[in-house]
Amino acid sequence: MKPVVRSLLETDLYKFTMWQALLHSHPGATGEYEFRCRNEPAYPLAELKADIERELDHLCSMMFTEHEVAYLRGLRFIKGDFADFLTLFRFQRKFIEVTTDGPHLRIRASGPLVHVMGYEIFVLYIVNELYFRRFDQAEAMEVARARLRQKIDELRAFGEEAPRANPFEFFDFGVRRRFSGEWHDEVVQTLARELPVYFKGTSNVYLAYKFNLVPIGTMAHEYLQAHQAFGTRLVDFQSAALENWVQEYRGDLGTALTDVVGMDAFLADFDLYFAKLFDGLRHDSGDPVVWGEKALAHYARLRINARTKRLVFSDALTIPKALNLYRHFADRVMTGFGIGTKLTNDTPFPAINIVMKLVRCNGQPVAKLSDEPGKSQCTDVTYIAYLRQVFNHPV
Repeated sequence: MKPVVRSLLETDLYKFTMWQALLHSHPGATGEYEFRCRNEPAYPLAELKADIERELDHLCSMMFTEHEVAYLRGLRFIKGDFADFLTLFRFQRKFIEVTTDGPHLRIRASGPLVHVMGYEIFVLYIVNELYFRRFDQAEAMEVARARLRQKIDELRAFGEEAPRANPFEFFDFGVRRRFSGEWHDEVVQTLARELPVYFKGTSNVYLAYKFNLVPIGTMAHEYLQAHQAFGTRLVDFQSAALENWVQEYRGDLGTALTDVVGMDAFLADFDLYFAKLFDGLRHDSGDPVVWGEKALAHYARLRINARTKRLVFSDALTIPKALNLYRHFADRVMTGFGIGTKLTNDTPFPAINIVMKLVRCNGQPVAKLSDEPGKSQCTDVTYIAYLRQVFNHPV
């Protein structure tokens, strides 16, 4: 069987942007990531252990090619010293282990943060692709292609509606839970060819490089979570993370993630300074309409014209859900929609809801208090209770 990982570029753009920022601000930090499956798979994931071990061996043998590093250097927000670091970088097998607990798969990456933070996306799509290789591939592709055609037809029909103040734009955010690499290629190529007015890029840096698309992404939860362990007062960690981001990127990559300790706590820190500096906000949990209305009300209180900002939605989106959100907000603010699983793994076989999250940094617990209870994650119940108290987060 071909190895699952085709290139070290084949990860989400925000892995590179967070990696660079943390390499510059906290190069000595340590981190620990844990894999978790949030739903019930069709067969025990523990059965994949030997295959995953083989794939990780392959991953740890890979390096960035000269052309790949040159591509990254061409992105204006990637700095020369970080590109130089990547020419030397190789994943270290000693920092990741795979075990089983009955039917459950356990994967843990632990070590220097700048060496282990990159494992997440590779682990997720390795597990996902190995899992789906056991299903009927012909049936999966027949249904997936029909559903992709239905999505395209739906967007073309939407194009007949009266125009709004801002255009509808969506992106592929589907690398981590895709059915396979080959299907991901086909989805992205098809969308780029048939819907160029609406389809504006991909988070998959390898596919952006391969198909001359725009790579999309800014930051993920782990970047803000890590700042819970970086020595500032806990109540100030979001402000510290946002300030470090501003200093690193100087106006580039200006979409801030809002739900590490909930939207209300985020907005308390997102003052006039940050609201003017950042181009917009990204939604990843909770009711998206409630979230968006809170964002618009916050901009209004700060006397900022929301029409100059962008709200990016990325939580379990489908095309119909994205279009409904667009219709609700598009006359008041720019929007964008990152669609993942329902683009790259919409087959007759249910997707597995797998994540690999930062759970400790610099030897202490870190956590995410999502606006959706099922998305919160922490291995230390005492710490998560403390975090809730500090940020007045509902249980």
